[in-house]
Amino acid sequence: MKKITYILTTALMMGGLASCDLDSESLYEKDTSNFPQTADDAAQVLAGIYQNLNAVNAYPQETYHYAALLASDDMLGGGGENDKLMQSLDLLCNYGTNATNDFYNARYEGINRANTVIDALNTVTMDETDKAQAMGEALFLRAYYYYELSSMYGRVPLITTPTAPEDLTPPAASVIWGQILQDLRDASDMMPSVRTSDTRAGHVDKYCAEALLGRCWLYYTGMYCNGEELADLISTNYSPLTSVALPDGSTLTKQDVINYIDDCVNNSGYRLLGDFRNNWAYTNKYTVDDYSYTAGVTGVDGNPLAYAENDNATSPESMFAVKFNKAASWQTTIGYCSGYALHFGIRGQESFASRFPWGEGWGAGPVAPNMISDWKAAEPNDLRRDASVEDCVNTLASYRFGGDTNMQETALHQKKIGVVTAKNSELEVGYSVSFEQIMYPGGWSIAGSENFQLCSIHDMIMIRFAEVLLMQSELKEDATGMNQVRARAGLSAKAYSLDNILNERRWELAFEGMRWMDMRRTHRAAALLEKQTGVTIHNQGNETTNTAQNGGYAARFNATAGFFKIPETQITLSEGTLTQNAGYTGATADYNGWN
Repeated sequence: MKKITYILTTALMMGGLASCDLDSESLYEKDTSNFPQTADDAAQVLAGIYQNLNAVNAYPQETYHYAALLASDDMLGGGGENDKLMQSLDLLCNYGTNATNDFYNARYEGINRANTVIDALNTVTMDETDKAQAMGEALFLRAYYYYELSSMYGRVPLITTPTAPEDLTPPAASVIWGQILQDLRDASDMMPSVRTSDTRAGHVDKYCAEALLGRCWLYYTGMYCNGEELADLISTNYSPLTSVALPDGSTLTKQDVINYIDDCVNNSGYRLLGDFRNNWAYTNKYTVDDYSYTAGVTGVDGNPLAYAENDNATSPESMFAVKFNKAASWQTTIGYCSGYALHFGIRGQESFASRFPWGEGWGAGPVAPNMISDWKAAEPNDLRRDASVEDCVNTLASYRFGGDTNMQETALHQKKIGVVTAKNSELEVGYSVSFEQIMYPGGWSIAGSENFQLCSIHDMIMIRFAEVLLMQSELKEDATGMNQVRARAGLSAKAYSLDNILNERRWELAFEGMRWMDMRRTHRAAALLEKQTGVTIHNQGNETTNTAQNGGYAARFNATAGFFKIPETQITLSEGTLTQNAGYTGATADYNGWN
């Protein structure tokens, strides 16, 4: 027990908040008894919790968000022959004993920082409005980190104080998710009714907490509606819970969550952009006129396409996003650039022109052909399909299908995550490795500044207002929010049904990490995953089919309920406190390469 306490608490407190010295007396004599006292003080200590969002970006392939993208039926694993972790995540298999240990440790570091700040704010005297805002942000981030850990691994140790308890046995899922929901409810209640995105970019507000509350409610009440045993989680019965007991003895009901979502929709000031495509970086002003898909295009709103984040503008649709900056380096700050953009960039092309406007990358997450066939059948005229997916063989000049090293290549490339380039006549090659090189010149920390691995810094949106409208429709079983989203895509209204709302979420939120949650919480995952079997892929340039590995998609889901392997290091350090997740205790779970 002492060993895991050290890993999750003592070591993290020593390194976790060193930048503001909340844990001990600093050079300025600030400690948890007298700091923070002002809004500026609170911003300093909160920065340590927010920094955890960038910390895991240094190894995105280990994170829940990355796993959720690849595990869904909308993406395959991809990468090169040796990128076995990418492929194993798609296949719900294990690769290595500690494949995601950095992510596991980092999220507990973030939780410990949040716990320390929450404890300090309970004891200091400061402006009550500032304190409520700071407390709400800390509660939101603690909830967000537990949401990711619990979605990734299932039952994990629940720590809500700066000093870990002696017994770190993971509680029931109902206790963990009860704490998550309680933190988000409390954050929603205490933070002032002010949208922070215009004045404090990157900080969450009460409306972000309401949105995440809705997301977590839908996941927990659906995923665990039958119980907590493996058989319950893989059952095909879907009858969501309508109330949840919280740790403080209160009860959160479905109607309570509806009220919070209604407040977000009606009072937050967040709104849909005039055109769906303006959410994504390829409409930036240095690329939009040279990209054949966007050049000269008038949006659904009657205006030319224009990226909402041009020149550091704030998007009214983006509610919570991971922010990046120009300080990324190969030393301690690699997480300051978007590692996700690099991983999901196009792999194996010979020139900028052959993949323009997409930057070079590792080829993770080729879009699954079954996703496109489903989309065309359901919504043949949906502009979001071409806005979200590049059919590279048919649209990119000299595209070399499959490259010579790619695995599970489909030549279908998502457009929301990867690096976006721009033409640049001042460079001999005629292109900058990312449009940000032109939009934000000077001040890059890397030598020469044109480095394709470190120069993608546009926001990675984690919560959009469109999701809130879709949650409102699902919770109220009413088509209003859903049809607002459809109208923005130029589509006619539809009646509400569970199938219609799940389809709408799939198309609108494609490649944003929601599909995996939706498949699992509605108890449809095994059947949906099997639709990937038999689709056409290219392995190392050779056409083949996506064949069953380690028993196949459905078998692996039914063995694991979609959870991933807990790092063996954590099992060992726990001295019997943690047990390995179902489906990962035998050799049949280990992915050793494509067969």
